Amino acid sequence: MKILAIGDVVGEQTLPYLRRALPAARQAYAADLVIANGENVCDVHGLSPLTAQALFDAGVDFITSGNHIFDRRDAHQMLEDATRIIRPCNYPAECPGEGSKLITSQDGWQILVVNVSGVAFMDALGNPYTSVEYELSRHRGRYDLAVLDIHAEATSEKIALARYFDGRFAVIFGTHTHVQTNDAQILPKGTGYLTDLGMTGPVNGILGVKAEDVIYRARTHLPRRFTVADGPIAACGALFEVNPSTGKCLAAKPVKF
Repeated sequence: MKILAIGDVVGEQTLPYLRRALPAARQAYAADLVIANGENVCDVHGLSPLTAQALFDAGVDFITSGNHIFDRRDAHQMLEDATRIIRPCNYPAECPGEGSKLITSQDGWQILVVNVSGVAFMDALGNPYTSVEYELSRHRGRYDLAVLDIHAEATSEKIALARYFDGRFAVIFGTHTHVQTNDAQILPKGTGYLTDLGMTGPVNGILGVKAEDVIYRARTHLPRRFTVADGPIAACGALFEVNPSTGKCLAAKPVKF
């Protein structure tokens, strides 16, 4: 089985690009499952029911998220109703949505997808280690392989979590920093790993945002609304080949299209 994971989708103008490019990429990579992080689709902050549906219409099978998932009020009910959208599992239980869900592949394999937020340089959420442990335990015996999206700022935290859960997930990848890393690998116990998938969005700004907005705030420390950059768009991510019979990864490589 091949799993294509694409990094944080930035801006609604990226959606038409995905509608054109993702079906061809899916065919070229022979991907059986496409997972996308969708927390930045709505003008950098948030995901709406309409933009979530647009991602599904473009060919995404499952949407993970991160620290901006609750920025829009209309996302709350969406998360309660969704079967293919999750938020980080270490948010309090009172928050809408769930931190993990099962999806069935075309061949009938049961895949558990888990989302967790880092806590280094980010919101002080629940312990990511114990939160992921809980998601694995509550689904024990119900899945053939598992995938983890670590939405975190610090690369060291992502690597530490990946090493801790090595062998218990077929695939672990990081999101949030919007810059694709060059460390695709198979960890010692069989987990395919990449520290950050990178960004799916405009390439000429700063992390998908207009450069002048980011630079102004950095120089002056004055507030300024971030707007999505203009210009060419590209999708970054990773392709993982896994053996569902063993729950291990056979190959991992970064991709860009």
